[in-house]
Amino acid sequence: MTEEAQRRLLVELGASLFQRGYSVGSAGNISIRLEDGYLMTPTNSSLGRLEAARISKLDRDWNHVDGDKPTKEVFLHRAFLDARPEAGAVVHLHSTYATAISCFEEAVIPPLTPYFVMRVGRTLPLIPYYRPGNPEMEPAVHAAAKGAKAVLLANHGPVICGATLIDAVNAAEELEEAAKLALLLRGMSPRLLTPPQVDDLLTTFG
Repeated sequence: MTEEAQRRLLVELGASLFQRGYSVGSAGNISIRLEDGYLMTPTNSSLGRLEAARISKLDRDWNHVDGDKPTKEVFLHRAFLDARPEAGAVVHLHSTYATAISCFEEAVIPPLTPYFVMRVGRTLPLIPYYRPGNPEMEPAVHAAAKGAKAVLLANHGPVICGATLIDAVNAAEELEEAAKLALLLRGMSPRLLTPPQVDDLLTTFG
């Protein structure tokens, strides 16, 4: 896919996430890995009102080379994309249910559905609270991303990667739905997928 097509896709999927309430105002940011660097949503931009020509471009060393100034959370994307060479995109949202889960001391989303396991994986680490935009969280995110495709930032929201932008967005949507189910079932005793069932999903679809 050409860079121009990637830019158009970022605008399209950003608007879709915004329109369905996965982000509000200027919350959330998205990045795409290119052959010669990275595309990233600009700082203080709304996912619902992106312009393809104004999307930030960074070179392979994460220097801003084109477009508007990138999000102040560049380090979140760098942490994931450096830790996971197979990842082609990263999505960070403030989606309601996943953010609600991140506010609990035990921020756990159990394996309730196969698609959560298939798209998010076995683990969902919780990163301790840092002020938004604080680059001091990068080492913690990088370490967690080495073993997980998604993390929850405490009292902040989810960050998740995928092989492509479409994969990352699908995973972010699945994570949000799983968080909603986890909150709906909180205090009950739902049937969870067993460890062998989780293993089978990851072996088959991993």
